[in-house]
Amino acid sequence: MMTEPDIAEGCKRHDPEARKALYECFAGCMMSLCLRYTGNREEAEDLLHDGFLKAFNAIDMFTYRGEGSLGAWLRRIFTNQAISFLNARKHLVELTESMTENISDEDETEPPALPASIVTELIGTLPPGYRAVLNLYLIEGWSHRDIARCLNIRESTSASQYLRARAALKKKIINYINTHDS
Repeated sequence: MMTEPDIAEGCKRHDPEARKALYECFAGCMMSLCLRYTGNREEAEDLLHDGFLKAFNAIDMFTYRGEGSLGAWLRRIFTNQAISFLNARKHLVELTESMTENISDEDETEPPALPASIVTELIGTLPPGYRAVLNLYLIEGWSHRDIARCLNIRESTSASQYLRARAALKKKIINYINTHDS
């Protein structure tokens, strides 16, 4: 099995085995990331393909900084690809009151735990604006300031969308549990 430095150096030399190893090591987690942003498998597969092409073309810019740095570098590429993908398709819309009138920002209780695959599926059903902010803030760890800058929205809009996304996701989790409870 190739190590991260071996994979990176091999990819820089355009070695097909190293490229295959990179794909095999990271395709699963990058596909999960793509699914979280797109909400459907077909678009996620397109994004996965585009992300790996971008990574292969940019690999010369990668510097190994210890175990995990290759995955972190790829995650950043794929996150940026996902944001570009959403912006290109004009999925990010300002939320109006009619879209959010039944969602409370006040409820801070945590929903019951579900397997990650189910939660990922439920995140995929959120409106695109909610989904993007939730992924960037909660999963990627971005600040609302960075999200606002990247998505061309106000910082307060990012914070509001995050709170509403959490509330909507909580409702979906509770509904899922209620309909799948034996």
